[in-house]
Amino acid sequence: MGSENERPVDAEAVLAEAARAFWVMVGVLAVIWVVQVINWADGYRLSVGYGIHARDFGDVTGVLTAPFLHLSWGHIEGNSGPLFIFGFLAAFRGVKKFLTLTVLIVLVSGIGAWLTSAPGSVTAGASGVVFGYFGYVIVRGFFDRHRIDIAVGLVMALCFAYQFTVLLPHRGISWQGHLFGFVAGIAGGWFLRERRRGGGKPELTRGAAVQTSSADTRADLLKQIDDMGI
Repeated sequence: MGSENERPVDAEAVLAEAARAFWVMVGVLAVIWVVQVINWADGYRLSVGYGIHARDFGDVTGVLTAPFLHLSWGHIEGNSGPLFIFGFLAAFRGVKKFLTLTVLIVLVSGIGAWLTSAPGSVTAGASGVVFGYFGYVIVRGFFDRHRIDIAVGLVMALCFAYQFTVLLPHRGISWQGHLFGFVAGIAGGWFLRERRRGGGKPELTRGAAVQTSSADTRADLLKQIDDMGI
């Protein structure tokens, strides 16, 4: 009966977390699209001014601001769908963990693009974050040992296999940001994996202690019976 009572609670917790993940991604996309309207009205000067300026030591703030900026309507439209899908899948296991993952991806992807992009180039867009979530979703199930997450990761890898080609050098595309974001997502899957205490060893140790205690009790009882001559 205990397991039957626990299942609805677990289901409710999963649904609640999924709802939070959904609204978090709705909020992220709303912010990005509001910024896009302002950016478009300003002739995309925000993208130029607050994007990632490769190896410009006087301007490193673009590492944090570039994911919110895009260079055209086609650019933001191409990123929005995958960002929502992968972001939601990355967040539904826990929004707090998702926020930590996002910070890791933004920093690694942005710094990687800043270090390795062509001199004088400006990088903007959320695609590095998209690839970070993509990498995380693919590997999370293997690291957490969740069969459902493994299946989801494999399905996403197969359905979006064409995305892997963008990790290779392409003219006019920040493949550096994509690649570093993808690597950050995989690393995040490892660092944020669910910890299991010694693979169950603590539980076995406690069991052994109980058995020893039980054996001692039986020995004492038999000794008392023997002393009584029974």
